Amino acid sequence: MGERTCLVIGGGRGMGAATAKEMHKRGYKLSLMSPTDSCEQLAEDLEGVALRGKAENKENLQGIVNLTMEKYGRIDSVLVHVGAPPKGDLLEIDDEDWDKANQMIIKPVVSIAKLVTPIMLEQGGGSIVNITTFSAFEPSLTFPTSSVYRAGVSSFTKLFSDRYGAKNIRMNCLLPGFTDSLKLPEEFAKLSSLNRLARAEEQAKVAAFLLSEDSSYITGQSIRSDGGVTRHM
Repeated sequence: MGERTCLVIGGGRGMGAATAKEMHKRGYKLSLMSPTDSCEQLAEDLEGVALRGKAENKENLQGIVNLTMEKYGRIDSVLVHVGAPPKGDLLEIDDEDWDKANQMIIKPVVSIAKLVTPIMLEQGGGSIVNITTFSAFEPSLTFPTSSVYRAGVSSFTKLFSDRYGAKNIRMNCLLPGFTDSLKLPEEFAKLSSLNRLARAEEQAKVAAFLLSEDSSYITGQSIRSDGGVTRHM
């Protein structure tokens, strides 16, 4: 086995960038993708490779997978962290924005799974982590499209884990609460039991745990890291 590698979709800033830094500390070689040059700057700092692109663009996803394989010859772990979908009053959100949310949230997870699963099958395993939201299981009218479609990501994640778990390919979801990288108003901090926002670096440690062999017997799960914002047990 060669050097371990981690592909980060949405790795230019926020929780994606924080996870890239955490995986670098753990000795992983990195490939990053984001819509702006922030992924290129971070990749230079972390001695990795990068490609500008959008998660909802299949050609961009194919491009970063190709670049990763050309550079490292394997993909051990993948983080999928997409941007915020359209918001609005529930029935005032138009059909185009619902479609856009579907394209932004569910489609990239399915598309990247199609691209990297054959690679992981050949190399004997791998781990995929999808960053979603606490509201996947406790829907919020503040984030209607996100709540609906990120619940779908958890469903797909369970189906994928059932299908490929015996092949040592794992998929999990990380459900963060309100995090400082999102530049939220201070009142959101008071919604958590800890009475503060999460730090992106804290979320990155959970993501890195799920991406690495430290979590080798965890798959198909939606792990909440929300500071107690959600109420159900």
